[in-house]
Amino acid sequence: MEFGEIKSRIQEIEDKINQFRRSLDLNSLEESIAENQAKMTQTGFWDDHDKAQILIDETNVLKDKYLNFKKLESSAEDLEVSEQLYEAEPDDDLLTEMEQGIQVVDKELRSYELTMLLSEQYDGNNAILEIHPGAGGTESQDWGAMLLRMYERWADQHDFSVEFEDYQPGDEAGIKSVSIMIKGVNAYGLLRSEKGVHRLVRISPFDSAGRRHTSFASVEVMPELDDSIDIEVNDEDLRVDVFRSSGAGGQHINKTSSAVRLTHLPTGIVVSSQAQRSQLQNRQTAMSMLKAKLFQREQEEQAKRNAEIKGEQLDIGWGSQIRSYVFHPYTMVKDHRSGYETGNGQAVMDGDLDPFIYAYLQWKLQGENPK
Repeated sequence: MEFGEIKSRIQEIEDKINQFRRSLDLNSLEESIAENQAKMTQTGFWDDHDKAQILIDETNVLKDKYLNFKKLESSAEDLEVSEQLYEAEPDDDLLTEMEQGIQVVDKELRSYELTMLLSEQYDGNNAILEIHPGAGGTESQDWGAMLLRMYERWADQHDFSVEFEDYQPGDEAGIKSVSIMIKGVNAYGLLRSEKGVHRLVRISPFDSAGRRHTSFASVEVMPELDDSIDIEVNDEDLRVDVFRSSGAGGQHINKTSSAVRLTHLPTGIVVSSQAQRSQLQNRQTAMSMLKAKLFQREQEEQAKRNAEIKGEQLDIGWGSQIRSYVFHPYTMVKDHRSGYETGNGQAVMDGDLDPFIYAYLQWKLQGENPK
């Protein structure tokens, strides 16, 4: 990298940090941290343990935002000093050092920008992700399994853990449905971009005539909720079915456990858990999943009501197609909301979803804050 390019990149970094500074309001951030820390020293702070923990978690998020910004500022200042030294006395080693420093700061900037974009209330939570293949039998069920592998690869790249809550294998190949818990900081905030219908176009490996097929699968994403979220479920509104797991799910299923299916009669929502060690654990897991679905349903209904008040057209239905994966007659994966696309379909199927996630968050932010 030539010095002129390095100088230009350093200026871009400084401009980006200045944008963050304007949007952060550091003085307000410092005040909020100080106020919360003062509350923590008050007598009786731990009388309500849950409320205290929420305040601590909130303060830690604010402190991370503040300290990480200060770290970025410091890194940019170091680059600027190196630039001035090089201008005074050119040195190849210093040039290499600046180039390496730019790569590190670029990565830190992207990470920080993602945290700035993840501003919704439950973005920091774990994510419950479900995949439901559409009509089409083996073809669509195989597509569901391909999506499952994609999300497992993505989670692994981020050092997130994946726990299988329910796994229904396909008759010949693939899956009929799957529910997984992806655990990690900001898992839900990152994966909420995946909610919707995913469309695949390819030459089917199950068609002896080698014809092109189109398959669909819907992906549901919900935040894992803690006890601070009060979702009331009455016993009389539930139908509870207990059954033995089929054992066809391989390593995903604990074959000795008793599976539980909960049906919420007022809404028709059905959830199942068969991966835990006991019927009680499966029921607790299924109840958590049901509460997450009921919470999401209420959030979507509220969004619809707000849109009606504003006179907006809002499509929140699970059937809205969000992304197309085309593998024949050409290769392209395109998100229909942000417009982001790539010709490297194999990388996407291997878990390279971050560019899509980043583009979605930027698109959503622009929609909420139009210029």
